[in-house]
Amino acid sequence: MILNAIEAGEGRPIVLLHGLFGQARNFGALQRRLASARRVIAFDMPNHGASPHAPGMDYPSMAAAVAESLAARGIAQADVMGHSMGGKAAMMLALTMPDLVARLMVSDIAPVTYPPRWTELMEAMRAVPAGATRAQADALLAPVEADAGVRAFILTNRRPDGSGWRIGLEEIAGSLPAIMGWTPPEAVPFGKPVLFVSGEHSRYIRPENRPAIRQAFPAARFLAVKGAGHWVHADQPEGFAAVMEGFFPP
Repeated sequence: MILNAIEAGEGRPIVLLHGLFGQARNFGALQRRLASARRVIAFDMPNHGASPHAPGMDYPSMAAAVAESLAARGIAQADVMGHSMGGKAAMMLALTMPDLVARLMVSDIAPVTYPPRWTELMEAMRAVPAGATRAQADALLAPVEADAGVRAFILTNRRPDGSGWRIGLEEIAGSLPAIMGWTPPEAVPFGKPVLFVSGEHSRYIRPENRPAIRQAFPAARFLAVKGAGHWVHADQPEGFAAVMEGFFPP
């Protein structure tokens, strides 16, 4: 599968992988900043943005799609940053195809299985009729998602004409157990530089996750961005960009 991408800049490549319900254009400001010194490729993950829809979304298949998309752009190796679901895909890529990854940055996710989430929200998304206005769609999501910011983020996945969702909603719903899960690959540890970045107010990377992280990524370092929650790059864009620039030199 060849993924849709937004590309900017020249130089050594950096790849950006978004999380569940995200899309490449979420990284717009970050990509423009990094593109002053690097070639920056932000991918739409499968079933997201303008990328193809696929019936299954597990991390081996997502990593394979990223690898195929890099090859299609003539990229033999890149620095990789992934957030949340994209972070798990980036970890899988590094562990199973280590020659493709020079340095890895994982944003607010660990290589572990998380409790089920999003099921009620996805049912509410399914219930939004085609032709509903943004306000009507927001009202239908509100009973299961109280955070207006999260609802606004979700609603960026509506088609501009209001005719429905552009993401592969059914495909994502069927893949939620795999997306929330993690099956360690049969691979040697990834020994290159790895930085795990967490939000100060997030609990996605916990102290008890560190043994699993160290086992797969023995050179891992950890950093928390003050004032940020799970969406670190959106909550603290300046701080997150500075961390990336420090970890991924020109």
